[in-house]
Parts: sequence; structure tokens; C-alpha cells
Amino acid sequence: MGLPNEILSSVKNILIIEDEIAILDLIVATLNSFDLNLKIDKAFSVEQSLNLINQGLKYDVIIVDWMLPGIQGIDFIRQVKQNDLNQMILMVTAKSDSDSIVQALDVGVDDYVSKPFDPAVLIARIKNLLKRSEQIQQLTRFKIENQLGSDEVIELNGLKIDYGRVEISLNGNLIHLTPSEFKLIGYLLKSQGRVLSRDQLIDLIQGEDVSVTGRTIDTHIFALRKKLNDWADHIETIRGVGYRVNYSQ
Repeated sequence: MGLPNEILSSVKNILIIEDEIAILDLIVATLNSFDLNLKIDKAFSVEQSLNLINQGLKYDVIIVDWMLPGIQGIDFIRQVKQNDLNQMILMVTAKSDSDSIVQALDVGVDDYVSKPFDPAVLIARIKNLLKRSEQIQQLTRFKIENQLGSDEVIELNGLKIDYGRVEISLNGNLIHLTPSEFKLIGYLLKSQGRVLSRDQLIDLIQGEDVSVTGRTIDTHIFALRKKLNDWADHIETIRGVGYRVNYSQ
């Protein structure tokens, strides 16, 4: 299964930290064998990778070995996650015991692949992390573009949307939405019961490298309703026009 068009359409930056040249070359060759539109940087130690990061280079995914000369990969992950929880990190290591995996997950690694690895599995893991990275970036752009403050919160009959944190919950339980779904419910709630046409919603959620149509809006609304369960009754379809959130229920 390929990546979504919005991910394929822009270059994604990958950093590989691996001191064994044969393994490093294998990872690079595996990545290059798929049309993922990647820019790959390589480092043989944590110190080299920190030099790249300190130059202001941003990476969609960082692939790191555990056992490295000098600073260990596990300590690198701990340091990076303290500064940026959203940085996607994949650990590729010969340490395959359950204690090591648990330790890596505890410090914040996003996924874990043991050596020797199946190239198809490695690619699948990287694709998944690229998708997650893109979703986080889209949500962050949504927050910045709309200049939403961290104290801006709307609550309606058990649904709570925190625009600053870019989070939504129902009866205290977090709901995982795609960026487009979050934008849709966010704008509908902010409209205070006013009807938003499909064209308006297209303009509101359509961003760079994302093509939206009226049918796409309907598909997102359908998915939203499924995730919101009974609360979805608040989302009304205005036939021939668009949608609104009914505040009177």
C-alpha cells in the first residue's frame, strides 16, 4: 500500500544513525528501492547526528541503532524526546529481548525493529511513522494558521475541543481524529450553530498538497459521525447546502 498523495508529493527528511557501514548501506538501499521521495542524511554516532540537528535540520523520521560508539542510541532518544515529543523515532537494533524493547518504549521510541530485519517490514514501519509525522505537522499548521490560543476551549454536551492542544475528547475520553476531521469539527463548533456550506468547508480545510472536494467533505463527516457515536446527532446535514452543529439539543 502506498503513502497518501500529500506525503508522496513533498520531500521527507530521514536521518539514519548507524555505525556499521554494511547495515547503514542496507537501510539506505532499502529506502531507495521504494519511491518515497526521501532526502537521507547519515551519521555514524549520536554526536554526529546532534551536530546536524543543532544546525537546525528537521527530520520527519530518525532511524537509530541502540549500540553506538560514545553516546548510546537509547540515551539519544531520551534527549530528543525531552525536547520534542513529536519527533518520530524508529529504533533498529540487534537487541531483540523483551526487556530492551520495553526500555526503548519507556523512553519514547515510536517503533522498534530487530536486526536482521525484513526490508518489507522496515519500509512498512517507516511509512507508518511518516504518516504520523505528517498528521502532527498538519495539526500544528492548523493551530498556527488560525492563531488559536492554548486557553481556547469549547464544550458542548460532553464534547470538549481544546484548540491550543489540538485535542478533542468525548466524556473525558480522547478521540483520535485525522487533521481534516479535526478541522471540520473545529470549524463547525466555532460557527456557533451557523450553517457552513460545502464550499466554505473545502476552503477551510484545504491546505498545501491537499485536494478537497464536496464528496471528500461528506466522507469526512461520515467518518466523524462514526467516531463521535451518539454525539454525532448534533451534526446536522442541511440538504443542498452543507452542515452545522446544533447547539439547541
